[in-house]
Amino acid sequence: MTSLVVPGQPLGPVNSYIPGSGVHIFNGQIIASLVGQVITTPSTSPTTPPTISIQKPVLSTDEETNATLLPEVTSTVLCRITRINPRQATASIFIVNNHICGDEFQGVIRVQDVRLTEVDKVKIFNSFRPGDIVRARVISLGDQSNYYLSTASNELGVVMADSEVGDPMYPINWREMKSTRTGVVEERKVARPF
Repeated sequence: MTSLVVPGQPLGPVNSYIPGSGVHIFNGQIIASLVGQVITTPSTSPTTPPTISIQKPVLSTDEETNATLLPEVTSTVLCRITRINPRQATASIFIVNNHICGDEFQGVIRVQDVRLTEVDKVKIFNSFRPGDIVRARVISLGDQSNYYLSTASNELGVVMADSEVGDPMYPINWREMKSTRTGVVEERKVARPF
């Protein structure tokens, strides 16, 4: 038996198998306790039934993907805005090029890197708020503690945000988002949806 099972799924009667790891017995049935692949190990004795166990799935065996993933210049990242001030927004990077980071990295979106045009009119408070999820591009490795990020492209900017009262918002144009519950409109530098 080599199939994928979920917790609570019956695997067979107790008299047909010896329970191994990842299973338990309930009402005379062997029940899966884990998500994984069923492994049936034949017995060395002809009178003893085979052992049934669950092997957890291996998510990745490629050492390159298990290594710490570092943002590089031109990498597209997803980050959460943690702080804002009039000159910049500080963000915590958690996804690099569609791969989840093992560690979070700090990034900074400076006021001059928010938009390509009308840079002198950009206000950080009208572009981002703490808690916003932002798609950005790494433009420089920055200083020793922060990567420099940019949202100066149509496909870059806020992808998820909550309103001031905590309601989810959806984009209505490239610089405004609307609350799903109250209908209140707030300014953001919105990413173009894919």
